[in-house]
Amino acid sequence: MNFASDNTGPVHPNVLRALIEANDGYALPYGRDNLSEQVSQKVRDVFEAPNASVFLVSVGTAANSLILATLSNPWETIFCHRYAHIHQDECNAPEFYSGGSKLTVVDGPNAKMTTENLRLAILAEETRGVHGPQRGPVSLTQATERGTIYDLSEIKAISAIAKEFGLQIHMDGARFANAMQTLGCTAAEMTWKAGIDAVTFGGTKNGLMAVEAVIFFDSKHAKEFELRRKRGAHLFSKHRFLAAQMQAYLKNGLWVEMALKANHACAQLAHGMKKIPNVQLDFEPRANMIFAHWTRAAHQRLHAAGALYEVRAGDHTNGPLDEFLPARVVTDWSASAESVEQFLNILQG
Repeated sequence: MNFASDNTGPVHPNVLRALIEANDGYALPYGRDNLSEQVSQKVRDVFEAPNASVFLVSVGTAANSLILATLSNPWETIFCHRYAHIHQDECNAPEFYSGGSKLTVVDGPNAKMTTENLRLAILAEETRGVHGPQRGPVSLTQATERGTIYDLSEIKAISAIAKEFGLQIHMDGARFANAMQTLGCTAAEMTWKAGIDAVTFGGTKNGLMAVEAVIFFDSKHAKEFELRRKRGAHLFSKHRFLAAQMQAYLKNGLWVEMALKANHACAQLAHGMKKIPNVQLDFEPRANMIFAHWTRAAHQRLHAAGALYEVRAGDHTNGPLDEFLPARVVTDWSASAESVEQFLNILQG
């Protein structure tokens, strides 16, 4: 019953086998090997973007931060939701890598910015001449950090606002596959066809060891990103081991299969939780994350049984047993139906 995070899950066996295969013999470093070139082309095919520039890095924070640094200037501000990963969980890395760009939070229900609030936030900048930040790119988290998802119409509407002001738009797709499967769309439809300029195509949270793909749909950004990646110490020497993971990820739709498994386990959990009187769901989960409240007594039962998940506030070991405490439950590709049922049975008491 390990629902602490999709980061805690195992690497898929196919990915491990691909790493072993890539370890045979010698290969040129820094992405100049044949496997890296093949993977870049495969990513372009998946996104139906033959002219896109594709780069691999090992962690999502680097992918997000280096993309945003490429799309912005140090005197600009990046517009994102209050709950965006780049705002809450990246230790000011976007500001660091961009040389000082600030983040402007844009509120909205269900962890999603609204077009109205985005327009107001954009209009509030470039109003103080040289004394205030200039308008910079917009960043969306898909799926969001609360397990919700921007529908295609919402992405298009937000992109349209950004384009109206001449701003570029980035998608943090750490859980890209989970969102895409829920929407039942293609990678292209959720990105450049909806107005996205650059995307972090996540893999680490979906069964990979350590790799994320950076995709710019306009190749004019390629050279600058290459230089920023190297200067930021995120250009792997033995690059083939990043490529090997991504190759296995995309082969025979493994990335889609793993996302479906994670989403299905989450849907099972949510369905069961809705039947338990003392459980309150904070958001309607649409990917592989659940945010909910239940009693301290239920938290204690789950922890005593060895369940792993995040208690987001309060001490579940001491206090009134009927007090509700918040929890985050995340499923990954390896979550079993048995572990889901066991968790629900204990939660119900």
